[in-house]
Amino acid sequence: MAVTHSRRDDNLLEEIQTRLDSLNKSERKVAEAILRDPSAATRYSIAALARTADVSEPTVNRFCRGFSASGFPDFKIRLAQSIATGTPYIGQNVEPDDTVAEFSDKIMLTTMATIDKARQALSAKELSVAIDYLIQAKQINFFGMGGSAPVAIDAQHKFFRFNIPVMCYDDALMQRMVAAGSSTGDVIVIISYTGRTKEIIEIAQDARANGATVIAITTPGSPLTEVCNVVLGVSADEDTEVYMPMASRIVHLTIIDILATGVTLKRGEDFRDHLKKIKDSLKPTRLPPAGQ
Repeated sequence: MAVTHSRRDDNLLEEIQTRLDSLNKSERKVAEAILRDPSAATRYSIAALARTADVSEPTVNRFCRGFSASGFPDFKIRLAQSIATGTPYIGQNVEPDDTVAEFSDKIMLTTMATIDKARQALSAKELSVAIDYLIQAKQINFFGMGGSAPVAIDAQHKFFRFNIPVMCYDDALMQRMVAAGSSTGDVIVIISYTGRTKEIIEIAQDARANGATVIAITTPGSPLTEVCNVVLGVSADEDTEVYMPMASRIVHLTIIDILATGVTLKRGEDFRDHLKKIKDSLKPTRLPPAGQ
């Protein structure tokens, strides 16, 4: 395999995952052994890693040099640094023969990694602009289709507390009618993982044409981003043609939490008393904790 030099500050685990399909058979076995348990790999000797991957020690050395390391010790240092910089995205796809313990661990790790990747990518400036629009809105509508619909419902559940008329819609026809009836001062938040659904792009255009402010929570650079006022760009490495949306949905829910928190903080202390009043109204509906 030809040596491909990478920048030293790149995430080594991400690079290994990205190049997995281009490796030859024996080097791919090394990569898979590392990706299965990166932390353990930092503790291996070269002989131990070779045994785990069922390859020769020269193969391990060749693999390390292919990722711009001078040798196995240098590779292990970079691997440890990659882990220490945050939860790495290791793209662990669930396999048909995975045990419950294996696929549950993969889903947890991938979700944590995706959230960390979104944390690094989110623009604080765009978040601040979106929060300002939401605070000043005369009404807020959340749009989500398919897997994004539950996120829109969650957003309505959080934002109805803010003394601003708020609704969510998961039906394209209803979304079109709401967009057509919108005007200056209205804010429409569109949640779309791909940002490529034709109907939602047309709906965003209609809302903008009628004076509404449109905020998108979607993939950076997608067609939807070109027709919205504010873009909260986040991506999750999920194939929507094959898999159910998992990590992307969690990331979008987290962004809704961030927006709701921003609105609460900017409203000030008096508004927090209002939220407390709503929360306290639920106390009589609950049984006391066990033992009380």
